[in-house]
Amino acid sequence: MSGAPEGAVEILVCVKCRQGQPVGDGDVLPGARLHDALADQNLPADIRLTPVECLSNCTAGCTVALRGPGRWTYVYGNLDAGLAPVLAEGAVKYRDAPDGLVPWRTRAEHFRKNCIARIPPLESSE
Repeated sequence: MSGAPEGAVEILVCVKCRQGQPVGDGDVLPGARLHDALADQNLPADIRLTPVECLSNCTAGCTVALRGPGRWTYVYGNLDAGLAPVLAEGAVKYRDAPDGLVPWRTRAEHFRKNCIARIPPLESSE
């Protein structure tokens, strides 16, 4: 996460997602629209938005991952640009949870129903 403040969290957005739809030349891919909509959300400086080529979750619509040092990583699917405000709010809650574990009841419904994976933090070698 070079360039991000220490302790920052990152939203990885699959910008190649087609949401299972055919896309013509010059069309903006749904994943790229989601990324652009998130970029318009004025995310805090310690939440970094990163486009990625593929998160290999093509059958579950647009996908993002939330990760940060010493935190659980979450992968969420079935997203679109209209959910950018929900994602931005969820990223702030994720940032504010010391280990990335946002209490179930405070998560947006979309996060509760569309979690693809939860990955434990990488253990420090120190």
